[in-house]
Amino acid sequence: MDLITDTAELRDVCTRLSAQPFVTVDTEFMRETTYYPKLCLIQMAAPDGSAVLVDPLAPGIDLQPFVDLMAHEGVVKVFHSARQDLEIVWMLGQVLPHPFFDTQVAAMVCGYGDSVSYEQLVNDLAKAKIDKSSRFTDWSRRPLSEAQLAYALSDVTHLVKIYEALVAELLRTDRGAWLDEEMGVLTSPETYQADPNQAWRRLAGRMRKPREIAVLMEVAAWREREAQSRNVPRGRVLKDEAVIDVASAAPRSVEALGRLRTIPTGFERSRTGTDILAAVARGLANDPSEIAMPERARRSGGNGALVELLKVLLKAVCEAEGVAPKIIATVDDLEALADDDEAQVPVLQGWRRTLFGEKALALKNGRLALSARGNRIVVHDLGDSID
Repeated sequence: MDLITDTAELRDVCTRLSAQPFVTVDTEFMRETTYYPKLCLIQMAAPDGSAVLVDPLAPGIDLQPFVDLMAHEGVVKVFHSARQDLEIVWMLGQVLPHPFFDTQVAAMVCGYGDSVSYEQLVNDLAKAKIDKSSRFTDWSRRPLSEAQLAYALSDVTHLVKIYEALVAELLRTDRGAWLDEEMGVLTSPETYQADPNQAWRRLAGRMRKPREIAVLMEVAAWREREAQSRNVPRGRVLKDEAVIDVASAAPRSVEALGRLRTIPTGFERSRTGTDILAAVARGLANDPSEIAMPERARRSGGNGALVELLKVLLKAVCEAEGVAPKIIATVDDLEALADDDEAQVPVLQGWRRTLFGEKALALKNGRLALSARGNRIVVHDLGDSID
């Protein structure tokens, strides 16, 4: 389990792997003290039994051969819960793996539940156990122990059998096309380009006033740019609770900023305090009528009972079809559907509409009913007899 530490050896390995039909990939990284993830280890395995570990921290190593392999169209790149790994690949070379397969998403389509863990799939499909003792170790420290290397390698060797089992199940059920949309999101560059002007969306929550959203937009964008430039976590610049408090209170003076409970004592008189007040001022200067309110904030909020009924229908359909609810519809999707029969949401498009969307519309419009039979929910067409 020696680490690859030089570019020539990495190039040779990637050349050999490029001849394989698929390669399983994982990374170990640290980001507790940084905004951007610090890549500490790369693991790869192939169906011919080969498996390698690459040390991206080795002096002088050039990871371009790995980037080239990720972009090789003749090799499927297989990850589990790939979003953060793909972010790292994007940072390395401004490319995203293609063709690409995420076993967590595929497992959801195959009925393994929402956000199924790698450990569960190893148990169920690879018939193996994972030694979890190295899970939370410091991957940036050198040398890495034999236990760390063995744990890291198992993340990709077991993935070979998992991928093969899931592909077989997708072929059996003819659900391969169901993955296309999810994989498309994961392999879109926009997913990994952190736009400071969009940072407010993850904090908007239940804010209803345009003025609050306007201030939130400016403060969140300022914090995002600051965290990126300093390469520190957002919370090191300003905690989420403080950003929300500032957006709600919109302080216009040093004294008003200092009175907020989430602002540390003296913080308001620092350069950061000045920047926050400037961001608040920019937000207040925006025309409230031109603020694009979040979709959830625009909804009437009077369809709570219908949304709960749609959740029951979703669970019943997913249990019958053997697919995870999360892959079909989110709560936001159901809320939008409850408000509008023609809402522009994934659940009313493509295979999701066929599987669930049409039934949801029928339930909403009185053409479908639900009943309980023992511990099971039964779905009835309008003409069915409910007993």
